[in-house]
Amino acid sequence: MSLDELERLSRGYIKAMYPLLGQEKDIPAPDVYTNARVMTWMMDEFSGIKGYNEFGVITGKPPVVGGSLGREEATARGCVIAVREAAAALGISLNGATAAVQGYGNVGSTAARLLHEMGCRIIAVSDSSGGIYNPGGLDPVAVLQFKKNTGTVKGYPGSRSISNEEVLSLNCDILIPAALENQITEQNARNIKARIIGEGANGPTTPGADRILNEKKVFVIPDILANAGGVTVSYFEWVQNNTGYYWSEEEVNRRLEEKMVAAFKEVYQMYRAHKDLNMRDCAYLVAVQRLSEAMWLRGWLGKGAEYQHKQEAVLA
Repeated sequence: MSLDELERLSRGYIKAMYPLLGQEKDIPAPDVYTNARVMTWMMDEFSGIKGYNEFGVITGKPPVVGGSLGREEATARGCVIAVREAAAALGISLNGATAAVQGYGNVGSTAARLLHEMGCRIIAVSDSSGGIYNPGGLDPVAVLQFKKNTGTVKGYPGSRSISNEEVLSLNCDILIPAALENQITEQNARNIKARIIGEGANGPTTPGADRILNEKKVFVIPDILANAGGVTVSYFEWVQNNTGYYWSEEEVNRRLEEKMVAAFKEVYQMYRAHKDLNMRDCAYLVAVQRLSEAMWLRGWLGKGAEYQHKQEAVLA
């Protein structure tokens, strides 16, 4: 679509969805094929309907219209923090570790750069047109610039062309699927050799593949934990919009670090306590436990003696 068509579509979406949205109701954030400009159009359309600026109804905006510094890198940064914590827990040094990244959009390219800065050797990356491989290592910043100039990572000097499927099955320490869903399936899961998978994308692993990876003892950091950095900083953006006080990028990154480290440790502690479960199961357990306790405390689950006992246990 042209920019004009994309703007009309974005504004039309808000006109249709307006009754369901609001900074105290439902708050959209950017994802695949949307960006900060699209979110600005959406915020502007909603504010026009309201008759005043309501910056907090949409997140992922540019800072000049109420966006948060650090939001663009947040999903990848949170994923890399989770990978770093997993590597430490498993006794894997990131200095010299090898990594492959499937998907070289915002999340994949930023994750590759951050891992590279931590000492990892990026041996392969891919985008929708295919992948590139160099066992000696790729410069993720130079690869991104090459993609901006040519529209693809394919053909990057000093690399060998490989398929997206081959990127997933390379012999490496860390694999970051940061493309679309259902990339790791029952058909290719047994070929995966990575020790850690950090799910930068939403739903990149099918349930059947998840079972195979668990059997192979591949440490999978599930999407609801690994890519939670984006929605976490969207929450930070909403907080800043509501208070009218905006944080430095250093403060945003520090707060994100605290949240991601605490979240990983809580899920990993559950994982250590339930050896028969994987990290995805344990992330769900943590979430359900929080919901259950909140529901008991609010009196949603009955008023009998069992409820009273649960109340006292939680409050203690």
